[in-house]
Amino acid sequence: MLSVLLPTDFSHNAENAIHYAVQLLEHEACTFYVFNAYTPVIYHVEYVLGYPAQFGLGDVVRDTAQKNLDDLVSKLNATYKNNKHQFKSYARFDTLVLGIKEFVAAHHIDIIVMGTKGATGAKEVLFGSNTVHIFNEVRCPVLAVPSKFSFETPHEILFPTDLEVAYKEENFTFLKTLVASNHARLNVLNVSAGFELNEKQNLNKEKLGSIFKNTAFLFHQYKSMELTHAINEFQVKHKINLLVMVNNKHSFFENLFFRKTINQIGFHLNIPFLVLPSAK
Repeated sequence: MLSVLLPTDFSHNAENAIHYAVQLLEHEACTFYVFNAYTPVIYHVEYVLGYPAQFGLGDVVRDTAQKNLDDLVSKLNATYKNNKHQFKSYARFDTLVLGIKEFVAAHHIDIIVMGTKGATGAKEVLFGSNTVHIFNEVRCPVLAVPSKFSFETPHEILFPTDLEVAYKEENFTFLKTLVASNHARLNVLNVSAGFELNEKQNLNKEKLGSIFKNTAFLFHQYKSMELTHAINEFQVKHKINLLVMVNNKHSFFENLFFRKTINQIGFHLNIPFLVLPSAK
């Protein structure tokens, strides 16, 4: 059974991601943890120092969060009626990133699915700061769903790679589940600088092929093209509806998403984006 964490701030953005997750995993046995990390908007210094009972503010905020979670779970159960799925709700006084990090460890979470929207709402901003921090700090697959994306079965999945990393099968446990349950085609895309693959890259290519040997696995190579342009072009041409990358340190993933010029890279993501942690 999969353990799936669904963070929510009760926004449309977050609820859209929750509905996406439930539909995506329709055929999988899942426990969905609908999770809200709350902090009072205004509170006294004494509250921070450990005296919330003196004001009663913590109880009010917690009760409101829990009621909203319970209402959401009731709505999900009434909408989907899937006997393979069960929903549990948790309200926690914490920051979002720290709360998720601790929850993942305590409940052995297999995948986090969350809505994503740039903090300003501007098209050129890929992700809000919370999403970026979760990519970096939580050792768990994270699926980020754009706020206006309506569910599509991911029949065409794109996995860009420079083939410089020797991937291990444990990298791809969740992705293999997705590919199999959705009868999807995994498109592996390598963008070179005009050179042929070297020996290490060929070995890594063969390893990927062996990991996905029982699936529809296609290898594509673009030469002499800027990476973001290649991804944009490929996802339009092949009607990609899920993008996947592995978060390896010092890789092109890190350069692409976490450099200071993130809002200038010209990469407009309008499909769900699955980030897999690197193997330990």
